[in-house]
Amino acid sequence: MNYGLYLSTSGALTAQARLEVWANNLANVNTTAFKPDRATIRQRDTAKVEDRLPFLPSNAMLEKLGGGVLLEPTRPDLTPAPFQESSAPLDIAIDGPGFLVVDSGKGSPEQRLRLSRDGRLSLDATGRLVRASDGLPVLDEEYRPITLDRSAAVAITTDGRVIQNDTAVATLALARPRNNDLLRKVEGGLFVVSGGKAAIERTGAAVRQFATERSGVDPFAAILGVTQAESAVGNNARMIQMHYDTLGRAINTLGRIA
Repeated sequence: MNYGLYLSTSGALTAQARLEVWANNLANVNTTAFKPDRATIRQRDTAKVEDRLPFLPSNAMLEKLGGGVLLEPTRPDLTPAPFQESSAPLDIAIDGPGFLVVDSGKGSPEQRLRLSRDGRLSLDATGRLVRASDGLPVLDEEYRPITLDRSAAVAITTDGRVIQNDTAVATLALARPRNNDLLRKVEGGLFVVSGGKAAIERTGAAVRQFATERSGVDPFAAILGVTQAESAVGNNARMIQMHYDTLGRAINTLGRIA
């Protein structure tokens, strides 16, 4: 086999995946509370190591070259981003590690919980507190929807209590996964936790009213990431073409019977 062809192909595929991740981050540079993804790669073991066959003979040079590269699972960067002031009383930002809990309406009660850093909230026609972007209900500490009086002013304290007419109506559920490895990003900037409710714990994060969290994307890092990944795709594609050209010459010239 043409070993170099396989190495260049693995490089092109992982670079293309990194390009897609960085491009998506760049597209969300202005998306409220967006958490950028991080694409990482690792060196792939040689076939003898990967297949656990150390006793088989191998080529010393190929062993030193390695088996190319593989893409590791993409994980979100959960670092809190700076806040942006707002004039809307139902706009909130979470200061510290933690999330709002919302009801996706999909699956069993254990499976339908989603986590969100997007604090742009509003009231629907029935007075339920929902995410302004998609209307998903925001839940209280008992994971129940919160219903407010649409005609009364709303105050939200730093510990998440929702107050109307000088009375605490509800307390926002502020939670985080017990292990960040259980967290998976889904559509709408939401996160699902493997293990459901049992894998979620309360957090001591504070709530800031009249503010929202900016996107966590560094635009300069995203542009640089796109540029570097695009260059890596092109370089590996050229190497692949060189391998094909070499194979063509070997077949048409070296393989010719005199």
